Amino acid sequence: MATVNIRRDVTDPFYRYKMERIQSKIEGKGNVIKTVIVNLSSVAQSLARPPAHVIKYFGFELGAQTNTNPNDDRWIINGAHDASKLQDYLDGFISKFVLCKKCKNPETEVHIKDGHITLDCKACGKISDVDGRLKLSSFILKNEPKKGKKDKSNKKAERRARKEAEARGEAGSPDGGSPGDSAEDGEDDGELAAGSDDEFTRQITEGAEEIEEAKEVEWHIDTSEEAIRARAQDLPDDLKRALVVEDDEEGGSNYDVFGKWIIDTATEKGGVQKLDNVEIFLKAKELGIESKHRTLTVIPQTLFSEKIVKEMDGRAPMLKKMITSEKHEKAFLGGIERFVGIDKPELIPQVSSILMKVYENDLVTEEVLQGWCAKASKKYTNDIKVSKSVRKSAEKFKEWLENAESDEDEDSE
Repeated sequence: MATVNIRRDVTDPFYRYKMERIQSKIEGKGNVIKTVIVNLSSVAQSLARPPAHVIKYFGFELGAQTNTNPNDDRWIINGAHDASKLQDYLDGFISKFVLCKKCKNPETEVHIKDGHITLDCKACGKISDVDGRLKLSSFILKNEPKKGKKDKSNKKAERRARKEAEARGEAGSPDGGSPGDSAEDGEDDGELAAGSDDEFTRQITEGAEEIEEAKEVEWHIDTSEEAIRARAQDLPDDLKRALVVEDDEEGGSNYDVFGKWIIDTATEKGGVQKLDNVEIFLKAKELGIESKHRTLTVIPQTLFSEKIVKEMDGRAPMLKKMITSEKHEKAFLGGIERFVGIDKPELIPQVSSILMKVYENDLVTEEVLQGWCAKASKKYTNDIKVSKSVRKSAEKFKEWLENAESDEDEDSE
């Protein structure tokens, strides 16, 4: 599938923000002729915006009727419209409803408050207003989800776009575009530069620098294969039973070392709540497992307590940094299942509440959550009965997930 830069005025081939070219298909004849945008959902996901906003923008610009809630993913504009023409109109949508007004970066989130629409830039921190006089602005405000509910299509689009951007993060220039493509690059030294890391990443960088400075006077952990194997033999039996990870072709015992470090450090500090996110991430990085999906199985089994529902929000920044693929998401759910089903069976009645926290913090996609809820597995619990009991407790969340979208559609009518 051919892709273009989200900002088509940027000619840098290494610009990291990409989207598919719009593909359209003209159907019908005469008065019933219509244009179907075949890949609108994919384009909207790359922009981290609901497809309904994009199709409605086209409708306003073209003076044509559109459908904003198709069941079959067929996004239609009445009349015959060329794909290149729609691509030009899309540039207008991106400029008005996606790009940061300061750094021109597309890493923005839409926020609605008191009848105003703002764009919160996750790259430079700028919060800018969207022109309320635009027709699409009125549409967005009228179709705002009720307080307490989140726009699922927006959530999924933002999550996927963010992960795609992170995956391509090393490809382009530091600000995600070509050097000098924005006149405001480098201004405001006191603020974040476009494309800079988030708060947690900055904390990691600062923490790593402190560790480097302390190396001259502190013992450094021996991570040789022989030393790791020796430490693994010293693990208490209860930890060996608790930590269930897939066999790794290399360095598998690093996960045990990591888990034991969490438990020992939590004991020294008086509880897992006193363990710092940055400290945990840097330890995983020291062991070379910060990007491994198996690490996400260890964390729930060692880092959470019986107060897991309350603790999830505080751990979300670190978990978002480490959960970078569907494989990571499934491993994280597997660790939670093991923790609840085996280590803390008294928490089984709270599974739906735990999953709701996972969902609200955008840690796992809706699709992966639905698949996990639908089928029990003994992969992490070694007992299919335990897995089934955990899934049974998740039924309330599963039903909410299935009905939420239809509820939101009814609310917007």
